[in-house]
Amino acid sequence: MIARALMLQGTGSDVGKSVLTAALVRIARRRGIAVAPFKPQNMSNNAAACPDGGEIGRAQALQAQAAGLTPRVDFNPVLLKPQSDRTSQVVVHGRAVSTRAAADYMRGRGALLQPVLESFRRLSGEFELIVVEGAGSPAEINLRRGDIANMGFARRAGVPVCLIADIERGGVIASLVGTQAVLDAGDAAMIAGFIVNKFRGDPRLFDAGVEAITARTGWRAFGVVPWLPAAARLPAEDAVGIEPSARSGDDALRIVAPMFSRMANFDDADPLRQQDGVAFTWIPPGQPIPRDCDVVLLFGTKSTLGELAYLREQGWDHDILAHARSGGRVLGICGGFQLLGRRIHDPTGIDGPAGSVEGLGLLDVETTMYPEKTVRAVAGVCVGSGTPVSGYEIHAGATRGPDCERAMFEIGGHRDGAVSMNGRVAGTYLHGMFANDAFRDTWLRRAGAQSLQAYDYGASVEAALEALADHVERAVDVDALLAAARPPTLAST
Repeated sequence: MIARALMLQGTGSDVGKSVLTAALVRIARRRGIAVAPFKPQNMSNNAAACPDGGEIGRAQALQAQAAGLTPRVDFNPVLLKPQSDRTSQVVVHGRAVSTRAAADYMRGRGALLQPVLESFRRLSGEFELIVVEGAGSPAEINLRRGDIANMGFARRAGVPVCLIADIERGGVIASLVGTQAVLDAGDAAMIAGFIVNKFRGDPRLFDAGVEAITARTGWRAFGVVPWLPAAARLPAEDAVGIEPSARSGDDALRIVAPMFSRMANFDDADPLRQQDGVAFTWIPPGQPIPRDCDVVLLFGTKSTLGELAYLREQGWDHDILAHARSGGRVLGICGGFQLLGRRIHDPTGIDGPAGSVEGLGLLDVETTMYPEKTVRAVAGVCVGSGTPVSGYEIHAGATRGPDCERAMFEIGGHRDGAVSMNGRVAGTYLHGMFANDAFRDTWLRRAGAQSLQAYDYGASVEAALEALADHVERAVDVDALLAAARPPTLAST
């Protein structure tokens, strides 16, 4: 089998590359094409655990679902997980290999092209079509040397490019024409055409704009994609919408979550945000946690100690403690679980300067950071209800203490999490638990939800993927786009 490949790059970040990649993958699958997603390098703290071990970007896991595939590390061979403003954990083929300062990574990233190409070769020998997603923009020519995410990969692998531009941001004509203007001739020659994304209103109103872009670039227009509300039902990778969920009434269960500075795997909130009978709200920095909420959720973070300091800077520690002392419920997931304990120990400086700090003290547990990282897909049962659950763990450190005797889950022969003596504060390392419909329903009712309706979250994601594929197929000349894909050459540059 000789695969064909096509790469979607953007005029900037967050122009919709991930969603359009998922759409194109689903369209190809519906046409009977053996298709796989691929992202050479991703930067995100939203990760997914692969069943055979290792972690990849959450968007690539969704794209794998769109292709009808199980997530695997070859779909995203290099993942950068920001740990501070200047450092990131570097994950290669699913395993954390180092933590590097941004400048050090930029100087040495060219060496990572080899594992990227190894993964790409494996997929090329197994599938008929590979849809590749770029990162950031090829117009960032200051980053071109050593690039493995955009044109550096496209040129090395001989993969043609479709350029995506977001009209919602304004200046879309300039962003496309300007990208061509700054690229060198070899990079510009890789671009087969463009798509304008997120158009609100009648796309025909932009016909003159398409003509202007085509006249100035010589690139083919593959289509103008209207804004699609269904995309909001898909797990988000990087952007957190702070608007309250729209599926709530006056008697809805009020759940709030502070927006941490290094928040990870916040797609855990998606099933709650889409559940009737729940009013879910993100609390941005600078705003207090409302006293009238029912549940405070503390999500995962790439830097537990850094997040603890950030939480205290915002004054959220006082809000959370007051909420718990007045009988409110608190749930911490992964890093959020660690924050709830009495102390966090980092003897070797895994998460910052070595030492120990006091946590929020709402659970009688302590966490110790270790170099080894736990990454695995898991299944088990909720201890309190006996409800089956499945999900995944991605964390550093181990948590122990008396409250762990009251575990939240029984997973693979071991007990996970902890519950306070009064049952109103709990923590767990299990991500993805709220995607389990029966568990979510039981947990929400125990938390005081009064007006829940049955909601199949998995079916909702599948329906959104189908709607996305239908939407893109109507707006884009998919036949021409697929025809632009060609067998990779893997030639040197």
